[in-house]
Amino acid sequence: MAELAQALTQASSRLEERSWERDIEALLNKHFKAHHQEPIDGALEQLFPTQPDAYDALMDVVEACSESSSIEYQGKQYDCLLIGIPLLAWTRFSIGSGPIPADVMTTLSAHLHAHILAPEVLTGIVPTLYAIDQLPRSHSDTYALLHQLAHAALSAVPVRSPANPPPTAPFLADTRYVLAALVVPTGMPLFRWQLAHGHAGHIAADQEQALEQWRNQMTPNLTRLLPGCGVQLLLPEAYFSACREADLQIRPASLRAASYYLTHTLEIASKDLHASIGRFSEQPESGRVDEYRIGFSLGQTNEVIYGVVWPLYGPEEANEDVIVRSSDADPATAEAETPLEQILALLRECGIDDIQRHAGLYAMEFCDDCGTPLYPDREGDLVHPEMPEDAPTGSAHFH
Repeated sequence: MAELAQALTQASSRLEERSWERDIEALLNKHFKAHHQEPIDGALEQLFPTQPDAYDALMDVVEACSESSSIEYQGKQYDCLLIGIPLLAWTRFSIGSGPIPADVMTTLSAHLHAHILAPEVLTGIVPTLYAIDQLPRSHSDTYALLHQLAHAALSAVPVRSPANPPPTAPFLADTRYVLAALVVPTGMPLFRWQLAHGHAGHIAADQEQALEQWRNQMTPNLTRLLPGCGVQLLLPEAYFSACREADLQIRPASLRAASYYLTHTLEIASKDLHASIGRFSEQPESGRVDEYRIGFSLGQTNEVIYGVVWPLYGPEEANEDVIVRSSDADPATAEAETPLEQILALLRECGIDDIQRHAGLYAMEFCDDCGTPLYPDREGDLVHPEMPEDAPTGSAHFH
């Protein structure tokens, strides 16, 4: 499989690319049907260190084959796609997950068809609000869930919630998902914005309108499932794309939730918080930044009381500095472009102006006892975050 991925990246024409893709897809489908994830992981691990282009190409095909498929049912061919319906949630307390009541599912299905999906789409929707660690754990699991839900959609069989889902750790800000399979006759559109044939400007406008209507109609219903939480719905889309977008969008919510939690729990003003920002890498010798960690402390003290992880994805790893702007640029209206700029802007938006950026590149260290990430203090040392002894106890965990 690794050799096929290398051949795909070296192809000199679209026809050759498609030929190699078909070979990879046939091999992947064989492994998926047998629930053999190990050969797939082995090929990806072989390519990752030295052949990033081939790794990316193979990962694209693996994700596509596990979240979408062509199936036959009663002599007819259908396309099916697993989608994620993501929402962001933040709170001072805990964020729920688990089964969704029947009336909410009825409303969700109705608005999904009314605002997001093309007219002929059949759906198989899991009546469950998934936390991240309850999602399919492998590409083979994703493939199996897609086909289970697709056949449920075609046969009009009700979908049940998973039995005995794994527990999920409570965070101040986290993502939740509803998962569904979309099924259409082969070649038919899946989403409402696909109906705007030949009108490129209309596609983006249709997506924006669909998201606005989706949020307006479903936010009150899904908020019922998450008492005490702020909620923001994202656009339902293909499973892996939905997960990536939610991962990106939860980062600002995590910082805001941390500031809100600390100021209200400790009964202090935001200006009394200090933030220490460190750059972290799985391989510091490479010079690549994989994530930022922000350690919060009180006033002029050095003890870190809370921490937030801001992971970087894809191209962000090579674009992690603050951009030097022209002297006539207005900093008040300049849009944050890099992750570090976003972090600094968000901290200041929260009223935290005492900010320190450490120049070194840290290894990604964790507590040996509990696995909590270690965060930089004022001096640049990596320490375990500890809330003050007199702070009220709560359910907050580190994100």
